[in-house]
Amino acid sequence: MKILTANRLTDGEAVWFSAAGLWAETIDGADAVADKDGEARLEAIGRRAYDDNEVVDVNLIDVNVVGGVIQPLRLREVIRAAGPTNRLDLGKQARSTANAAA
Repeated sequence: MKILTANRLTDGEAVWFSAAGLWAETIDGADAVADKDGEARLEAIGRRAYDDNEVVDVNLIDVNVVGGVIQPLRLREVIRAAGPTNRLDLGKQARSTANAAA
């Protein structure tokens, strides 16, 4: 499975394209696809958002969905989903609604 991720251009925040059709600050509701057509659709959305100067560093990333929870496969993406590793009082993991990405 794959999801679309990027960094929001206005503030650098890691974001994920959601099933609701918006860029979300958490990975929870990311639009996960399992086929080439879905990947092509997400890539087109990412290209359009990049061209419109909404986001940068647009990438499709590999994930597993276990019990409805999206889990990135690469450590880099686990960190991006959770926030900084040096202080737990900063980033996404400091938010009261944060879900563990690991």
